[in-house]
Parts: sequence; C-alpha cells; structure tokens
Amino acid sequence: MEHTSLAVRNISKYFHEPQRFQVLKNISFDIKKGEFLSLVGKSGSGKSTLLYVLSTMDTDYSGELYIHNEYLTGQTQNQLAAFRNLHIGFVFQFHYLLPEFSALDNVMLPALKLGKKSKEEIKEKAVENLRLLGLEEQASKLANKLSGGQQQRVAIARALINEPAIIMGDEPTGNLDSKNTQIVFDIFRQLAAERGQTIIAVTHDEEFAKKSDRILELSDGKLL
Repeated sequence: MEHTSLAVRNISKYFHEPQRFQVLKNISFDIKKGEFLSLVGKSGSGKSTLLYVLSTMDTDYSGELYIHNEYLTGQTQNQLAAFRNLHIGFVFQFHYLLPEFSALDNVMLPALKLGKKSKEEIKEKAVENLRLLGLEEQASKLANKLSGGQQQRVAIARALINEPAIIMGDEPTGNLDSKNTQIVFDIFRQLAAERGQTIIAVTHDEEFAKKSDRILELSDGKLL
C-alpha cells in the first residue's frame, strides 16, 4: 500500500430513519497517490454518503478506512478532526465562503485555525494559491462581490491552504457554467499531475467524469 492514498475495505452503512435501510453495501477499493477519481451514480445511489465516510466526517459505518496507511476507523472525533485539518481539503457544490470577509481572508481561515504557521506565512501561501487560480487581483474583494465561478475558485484556494494530500469534492462544479466547470477541472488535473494531490469528486457531470483518471460508479449502494 506504499503508493496508496486511500483504501477502503468492506464498507457498509445503514440509515435508520424512517426505517432501517442499507445505503452502502460492502464497498472495497484503493486510490493511488495523485489519482483523479470521479464518483458517479444516480441520485440516491450512495455516492455522497460514501464521500462523507471517506472524508472521516461520517463514522457510523462498518468496515475499514485507511488514509496514508493510517487506520482511521474507530478514532475519536477530535483525532479525526485533527487528521482532516492536516490531510484533507474540501470543495462543496456551495462554496460556503464568509460573505463579509475578503477572498484572501476566506482562504487564510483554515490555516489560521490550524495554527502551524505565522500569519505572514499563511498570507503569503494564500496569495500564492489565489495566483494559481487566477484570482490574485480579486484578493481584497469581499466574497459576496465575486462571480459564482470566482467564488468556487476561492473555495478551492481555501481547500489547498493546509497543503492537503487529498482533495474531496461534492458536486464541485454543480453550480457552474461549462466555462467555469472546465476551469475547475483543469485546476484539479494540474493539482494531481504537478503536486501529486489525490482528487476524489462526486459528480453528475458525465463529461467531467469521463476526463478524470478513473470512474467509480455506484448503484443501489454497490460498486458496479
């Protein structure tokens, strides 16, 4: 598992409301370091549920989850939160930026919270990330004054600030037009190829999925 970024073994999960229902059924797979993977399937297939298990945010499952050969199943919420802050970046369909903060301040927030670097170092890294995403000139602009595509790119810059090994996206292009979808795809491709970061994206966009390195398709909680 030397070059494996993430591995799952026999992951199963049940929902218990309104009645008991198995949403994930005995799922096993590995993802290599630097791989760009798309999770696809119809609504209700379990793909977003699986992503939240992979992200360590959902711990109510059976089976085994390894990230960087570290066994994460059964760790405490505090241990998992610390692990996420260090190793996983998130990009959601909705950008969740703080509207009254500038683009730069939004990008800096997770690193300030982690507290591993000085504010100046964090600012320098945040500016570098905005530059990478073509947003350096928007750094001081309030988040609510940016276009939808710009806001989503700020959210990606924020996801990158702690230099995570894995970036997880839940419909990261779901609210974007085709031009901005292509921009986001190209950014993910660049991060995987040049930085060796692993990308796992849940998507309904067939074109987006087809261009990624590998597709995992779920149907009724099973991998096809």
